[in-house]
Amino acid sequence: MNDDQLVQRFFDHDYRDRGVVKWQGYYLSDHTAALKKQAKQEAKKYPARTQQSLEEMAQFLSEAYAKGKTVSIQLNERDLNGECLPDIVGKVIGYDDEMVYLEGQRGVAMGEMRNVERGSRR
Repeated sequence: MNDDQLVQRFFDHDYRDRGVVKWQGYYLSDHTAALKKQAKQEAKKYPARTQQSLEEMAQFLSEAYAKGKTVSIQLNERDLNGECLPDIVGKVIGYDDEMVYLEGQRGVAMGEMRNVERGSRR
């Protein structure tokens, strides 16, 4: 029997490939790290702050825009557990009657806002 036949016989009859099992340790390590990160993120609570009037929020936003300051905006929106979402934080780069625009963020409708504060609350 030549070497090629011997190798082929080995793979056909003697070798047992463990398939996905041999990669399971890598998967579990990455998966476990991702689950820990997700649990840590979900454990963070963002308590609801006082609902401000539109005039009060507009004043904060106007002042922040004029001075190039950063603001933290808490939305009225809640997650599936009824918890407040993390603040939207950034410098005010523009606004109109309905929307506020923060640097690096999506536009935020004034009607969606609950509370506006100076600085970052992250």
